[in-house]
Amino acid sequence: MPVSKSLPKPPSIWSTLGPSFILLGLALGSGELILWPYLTANFGLGILWGGLLGIIFQYVLNTEAMRYSLAWGESVFVGFRKLSWLIPWWFIISTFIPWSLPGFSSAASQILANFIGGQHTETIIALVLLALTGLILSAGKFLYNTMEWLQRSVILVGLPFMLVVTLLLTGRQDWIEAAWGLVGRGDGWWFFPPGIAIASFLGAFAFSGAGGNLNLAQSYYIKEKGWGMGKYAAKISSLLNRKEVKPVKVEGQLFQDTAANRRQWQGWWRVVNFEHSIVFLTLGFTTILVMAVLAKVTVFGTGAAEGLSFLYTEAGVISEQLSPIVGTFFLLVAALMLFSTQVGVLESSSRIISENILLIFFKKGKKFNLSLAFYLALWAQIFLGMIIYLSGVTEPRFLLTLGAVLNAAAMLVSFPLLFYLNQKRLPAYFRPSRLRQLIMAAAFIFFLILVTITVSG
Repeated sequence: MPVSKSLPKPPSIWSTLGPSFILLGLALGSGELILWPYLTANFGLGILWGGLLGIIFQYVLNTEAMRYSLAWGESVFVGFRKLSWLIPWWFIISTFIPWSLPGFSSAASQILANFIGGQHTETIIALVLLALTGLILSAGKFLYNTMEWLQRSVILVGLPFMLVVTLLLTGRQDWIEAAWGLVGRGDGWWFFPPGIAIASFLGAFAFSGAGGNLNLAQSYYIKEKGWGMGKYAAKISSLLNRKEVKPVKVEGQLFQDTAANRRQWQGWWRVVNFEHSIVFLTLGFTTILVMAVLAKVTVFGTGAAEGLSFLYTEAGVISEQLSPIVGTFFLLVAALMLFSTQVGVLESSSRIISENILLIFFKKGKKFNLSLAFYLALWAQIFLGMIIYLSGVTEPRFLLTLGAVLNAAAMLVSFPLLFYLNQKRLPAYFRPSRLRQLIMAAAFIFFLILVTITVSG
């Protein structure tokens, strides 16, 4: 294996919070806000074990993607391309199809249209939100900085508000029921309630975090943050930052396996695992738990849990029991979370699609214009989303569930592929532990069973 510069010294742990906010932002508007609350509004809190297990699986997948980029200073997709020229084709197809569905902008526009009113308002808002997504991602000096600021801001505003509202509306018994749900105990059933659609459960399970190939995008954020060997990698620049828009090498180099670099590696590994466990795992599952409990105490048993109607029922109960202002703000925060998720989804999927298209033509030392390719992929997805929406496919939960099921199939491939990449391309000392290998194997088997049941059903 080629080797290059020494592994940089890791920063202090508390100064590292940042990259995982982007990935958490991808989860807020899907599993956390829509899919898990929808299921608990219909079936109760006994299914919360799925949210916990799903986000644990994704935590391991994400950190294994980070492992590779810390060591090589390149994305995992470059690593996959070095394994086979066929792999980029898989990631182009399995990313473009599910993430071009405009589920998040559709949901956000439906909520905002209720405030504005008028004929065709929902369609206009959805198209405006898609266009606004492109404009936001096209501005700013560096793409990573824009994304981290946006997602961090939305999370720090939205999550505390949702937590306070939930605590005001719930009692001790609600949280005891939630605790039982973490081990799969429902009201007279275990793990799967009678009547639940496995496709809906699979969709929520896959979106217990970012979902699909977007989990692997954490590799980009590690690289662009300049962590590990990513210190020597190029960033994607805004189209407006013309001085930085230029061809760059996509491949990195592995550091030397020395005693000093092993010590530095241990420091980096502690840093990335701490940061991801605090931001993605802890805050992510807290959001799943809080939103699920809120849906249970406000909607369960009302018969109003179809489509996005449970969100409006939640807002109505909040308005009655707390204040109409709080109920209105709840819907506005929900719309903001959905929009920020749309921004994050298109940013991450455009990175994946554009780089994998370029990797089809990969040769060692070849330079590519990552920034230009990214923005071409971004606006292509935005225009496709507009076409899908204008064609009449607009129901938000249908779009989100369909996208989630497709992404579950993508994750089914990601676990074994990433495991093989780290075993093949990393020295023995830096490879995953036996425990992590077992977790990745368990995740693969679990997704395989759920996808098989969904497809065969």
